[in-house]
Amino acid sequence: MSLVRSVARSFCRLATATLAVAALAPAVQAQEKVLNLYSARHYQTDEALYENFTKATGIRINRVEADDAGILARLKAEGSASPADLILLVDAARLWRGEQEGLFQPVKSAVLEQRIPAQFRGGVSAQGAQWFGISTRGRVVVYDKARLKASDVDTYEKLAAPGLKDQLCVRSGSHPYNLSLFGSMLEHLGAAGTEAWLKGLVANMARQPKGGDTDQIRGVASGECGVAITNTYYFARMARSSKPEDRAVVEKVGLVFPNQASWGTHVNIAGAAVAKNAKNREAAVQFLEYLASDSAQRYFADGNNEYPVVASVPANAALTALGRFKAETVPIAKVGANTAQVQQMLDRVGFK
Repeated sequence: MSLVRSVARSFCRLATATLAVAALAPAVQAQEKVLNLYSARHYQTDEALYENFTKATGIRINRVEADDAGILARLKAEGSASPADLILLVDAARLWRGEQEGLFQPVKSAVLEQRIPAQFRGGVSAQGAQWFGISTRGRVVVYDKARLKASDVDTYEKLAAPGLKDQLCVRSGSHPYNLSLFGSMLEHLGAAGTEAWLKGLVANMARQPKGGDTDQIRGVASGECGVAITNTYYFARMARSSKPEDRAVVEKVGLVFPNQASWGTHVNIAGAAVAKNAKNREAAVQFLEYLASDSAQRYFADGNNEYPVVASVPANAALTALGRFKAETVPIAKVGANTAQVQQMLDRVGFK
């Protein structure tokens, strides 16, 4: 009888172990289907993007958030041990920097090459591109309609004209949004012309650079400034706001897309790259291609007031209301490459 009981106990233990392994298998498979994302995009509206991707693919996204510079520093510090698979950054200059520091790997994808224009891809070689733009925004000018006309500020060059002395409000010159604009100006004006232009901007400042783009728009509406520089999505966000005070600000200011008669308005990007040491490369490329899909591109437009990079996807109503505009065609990678030289100019002219 004891032998029977012993066999029975052994059978039970084996059955229990088998069931445990069977129960564990789905968990192991789920752990394998992950994407480790380092993101500089801090928009709550992006949550739906991640959730929709997981629902469609079963790939769970683990997310680490920091600013662009913090993410690049972390990747360098982690080296080959980095768990990062995909990197999201919000500025061309930082994407170029990551490429130069060897933090990304090339991706060759027919989907991405078909849907994302060449000017919004960087580090292109026979092996593919090092990074891809996923959304865009224009760097535009807002002005006090009670003090100025659109024709007074319809080019970036006019912002440095003596007639605007003590009227310009702007965030830090070293902020990536401005560095990229200034990097594009270097392509158009050359080194000497760009430094003279930056000196003119400093001479025209109503106050020391501070705050973000929304603060600059508010400064114009309040009368503190006559003119300011901002990204389009900040303006569109205020125009769509449920707060009456935000909409009142927008009603007080005018907006122009600069340089429509010459090279066009500067456009910057948010972009993505596969990390050099990605352990889940297939999932990273799958997510990249998902970001170029119509559904994701519409979400960039509707959720965060960004322009889609895919030409067939329309902008949202708030951006459409601003009108069509001519965008500059300088490759965004070249703009990023110019920012180190621009930073030296900013130091020389005292643009903080």
